[in-house]
Amino acid sequence: MSENLLTLCPAPPDWRLPWHHMISSFNWLNTLADCPQDPIHHAEGDVLTHTRMVCEALIALPAWRNLPDDQRQILFAAAVLHDIGKPDRTRIEENGSITSRGHSRRGEVLARGLLWRMEISFAAREQICALIRFHQAPYFLIERNDPVRLAVEISQTVNCSHLALLAEADVRGRLCADQQRLLDNVAMFAIHCQELGLLNRPHAFESDHQRVLYFLDKRRHLNTPAYPSFRTQVVMMAGLPGTGKDDYIRKTLPDWPVVSLDDLRDEMDVSPDDNQGRIIQKARESARDFLRKSQPFVWNATNVSRQLRGVVLDMLLSYQAHVRICYVEAPRKILTEQIRQRDRKIPERIMNRLIDRWEVPDITEAHEVVNHVRP
Repeated sequence: MSENLLTLCPAPPDWRLPWHHMISSFNWLNTLADCPQDPIHHAEGDVLTHTRMVCEALIALPAWRNLPDDQRQILFAAAVLHDIGKPDRTRIEENGSITSRGHSRRGEVLARGLLWRMEISFAAREQICALIRFHQAPYFLIERNDPVRLAVEISQTVNCSHLALLAEADVRGRLCADQQRLLDNVAMFAIHCQELGLLNRPHAFESDHQRVLYFLDKRRHLNTPAYPSFRTQVVMMAGLPGTGKDDYIRKTLPDWPVVSLDDLRDEMDVSPDDNQGRIIQKARESARDFLRKSQPFVWNATNVSRQLRGVVLDMLLSYQAHVRICYVEAPRKILTEQIRQRDRKIPERIMNRLIDRWEVPDITEAHEVVNHVRP
């Protein structure tokens, strides 16, 4: 695709926002026009109106204009998409107020699918998605009981100075009574990150194991030392069907035993449309057998949901395993062709359901995350 959100980013000398062209080019933008917002926090009106105002506010910021081209483009795309999750999460409460709880995480997932179809590079796409996921954090971070923990978490995947710019534009692109309070909170977020040394870089843990334990246990102090005593190693595969996970295992881990959910479905004659309870139970039994024997193995499944990965990771870590997540991704054209050629056919509705839950693994989840992104 020759035209996408990055190529439409305003540029000097006029910094013009091609809003009408964007509206005609991207149908998904128009869904925002039908999504109302609570007038207390968004007196400007619907989400589309707010999105335009945020884009205008962002491109007027001198700090944004002074960024390198690629960074400006990433922030601009995040501004356009920051509230893409609101239509799915907006509710009118009994008292008449309008809420959109969870729209940031939902927006991250929706944006990933849209940007993948636009053929945006993996690195740029994931930066955009991380900004969307955390775009509200600067408003309330300093009011939390654990502001350090959230700042450290954000820093692992997001440039905090860029996040502050996006949040400032989000505040300036609305009409509300508490606008100055929100702007002050965003400024305090940047100061807080600066004091922690996280404004433009991630927090550096002493070891991978210290990082894993910190994000596993919310009560754990940031500087508590970690003394790894691994009993085994496990590789968890992750990626949409048809991306080449089986091929990756054959080439890189040919001698490792594999717990494969696809193989178990074949053995037990269970369709992807059927209840997967028996498959999961059998896979966990096989995994525990390897873990008890301290035998390295591969857990092979789509694992595109952070929540589902978390359940498996809890089991692996409880057996003192060193966990490496190997994420495999392919461009849309290659993925479509490989699915067509597969012996195991994936119904389109199943594929769409997986894309609708698609969360790429990040370094807060395991000791190591390896991204194998096919060109």
